[in-house]
Formats: sequence, C-alpha cells, structure tokens
Amino acid sequence: MITLTDKAAKKLKETMKDWRGLRVGVKAAGCSGMQYVLEWAAYKNLEDAEFTDKGVPLLVDQKSLVYVDGAVIDHVKRGLNEGFEFSNPNSKAECGCGESFIV
Repeated sequence: MITLTDKAAKKLKETMKDWRGLRVGVKAAGCSGMQYVLEWAAYKNLEDAEFTDKGVPLLVDQKSLVYVDGAVIDHVKRGLNEGFEFSNPNSKAECGCGESFIV
C-alpha cells in the first residue's frame, strides 16, 4: 500500500483530469541503483495492484510493489522548485543527489 500526504493528494487531484490513475513504479537508474517513476496511466494492467488514497487511484506493477510498499508520497516546494518526494521504509540509503535509492 502507498499513502499520499494531503498536499500530494491535492496536487495530484488538480492535474489528474481523465486519467485512470497514477502509475507508481521503480526502474534501474541513478548512482544507487533504483529510481522512482510517476506517470499518469490511461488503463490498469492485469498485473497491477490498485490502491486508492484520499480519492487518488494508484497503480503499481508487481515488480515495483516490493520496492514501494509502505511508501508515503509528499508534494514539497523549496524556493522555485517543487515536486514529489518519497518516504520509503524499504530504502536502505539514497545517493548524494537524492535521485536514486538502494533497497
């Protein structure tokens, strides 16, 4: 299961439009090995797990689920920058730039 903070849910609802849900996943990348991927999904794949938190449908493929299960997604603003941040209990460490993580 993935949890959204109130700020993240509000921001996602503002941009969701007619999408089926937000696809949350991971891919091999970065200096630590794994990187989060967020993208709007037009449909649910058969192997996707589906969660709804604060009215936002979240879709996660089975391979990514073991890495993101229990994560909290927040929306943060720092100066002129804004984006989504993960707080993930499965992550053992992050790289110095914060772009990738190790499980």
